[in-house]
Amino acid sequence: MKYFKHLFDSAALALEDIFFKDRLADKVIEFAFKDHKKWGKRDRHFFAENVYGCVRWWNQLIYLTNAQDLKPSGQCHRALGAHLLLNQHPLPEWYANMIDEEAFRQTKDALTQPHLIHAIPEWLEALGTQELGELWAPTMQELNKTAKVILRCNTEKISREDLQITLNTEGIQTRRLDESLFPEALELVERANVFRTKAFEQGFFEVQDASSQRVAEMLNPQPGERIIDACAGAGGKSLHIASRMKNKGKIISMDIFERKLLELKKRARRSGTSLIEPRWIENTKTIKRLEKSADALLLDVPCSGLGVLKRNPDSKWKMSSEKIQNLRQTQQDILQNYTRMVKPGGRCVYATCSVLPSENQQQIEIFLKNSPGWKQVREEIILPQTHGYDGFYIALLQNR
Repeated sequence: MKYFKHLFDSAALALEDIFFKDRLADKVIEFAFKDHKKWGKRDRHFFAENVYGCVRWWNQLIYLTNAQDLKPSGQCHRALGAHLLLNQHPLPEWYANMIDEEAFRQTKDALTQPHLIHAIPEWLEALGTQELGELWAPTMQELNKTAKVILRCNTEKISREDLQITLNTEGIQTRRLDESLFPEALELVERANVFRTKAFEQGFFEVQDASSQRVAEMLNPQPGERIIDACAGAGGKSLHIASRMKNKGKIISMDIFERKLLELKKRARRSGTSLIEPRWIENTKTIKRLEKSADALLLDVPCSGLGVLKRNPDSKWKMSSEKIQNLRQTQQDILQNYTRMVKPGGRCVYATCSVLPSENQQQIEIFLKNSPGWKQVREEIILPQTHGYDGFYIALLQNR
């Protein structure tokens, strides 16, 4: 029982790090696992599920337990106890005098404030309702669920069917997604550490959400083309594009953060692709040197990330209306300046993992109004409730 108590205390300390020391939830959990190597599978599952659960429902849990004025430690322990109650778990003895269960359940039944029901900041509830109207509530209901784990098969090395068989021999069961929408995707039946599999070491797959896989589908890269991924990050979409190009052509993967490109180099080696050239964006000259050089350009721009709250629930507490406004300006600057790298007749895909029209359709409208040489060919608005995966926006543009 002492060890069990230690597990609860560790979870509460993790919540303190996330909410009061501004650390990222996934990093806090990763470091906790490294610090507690003796934890078994059940311990690790309990820790991660309850920490992420408290992060997802934070303001609701604090409200239900009347913990607003407590010190950080008190808030975190009460949130943890409340999360257990919400998931029908009996409270441990050390929470006996901390939470009035009857009052808790009455308050829960009487909850009417939308921002508490959806577990988001009040300003975000107002913004989402303003932009999405009746679609906002079902969007938030879906985003408060746990994310599914989706793999993207590296079809240059293995077929999706053979990957499924290979993973099954390693004890990992998967199911295939809709062939017409997600031809390379497998969904894990149960969560598992896929990074320890031989299939991962051999570069047979990457972890990539199904909605994200639609981006390369829209770009439609062809063997022999010269493609620029201008906001590549660690390169998940660059790798997907490379697998579509049959190892013929060139991909210039760019980012303003050099450290992310170093991770891309490792991933490219594992996947077996030789098409990718990482290139650090040092200044505007980097863009100017590539003017009119790309057959296709991918702009997976920085955004609020509201479409991926399932996997990054802490981001909603770190976001602000000012940050979103700054992101909108950055998005438009990238659209206006980076598209000069596309050849006449070439194409560009603009993508975000946001659900807000002000980061999506409205940005394209502004760009096209100021760029008469471009036209929109297609767009996909993927709300999380559409298929049950991440929210995404993808627009295909052509340089006339």
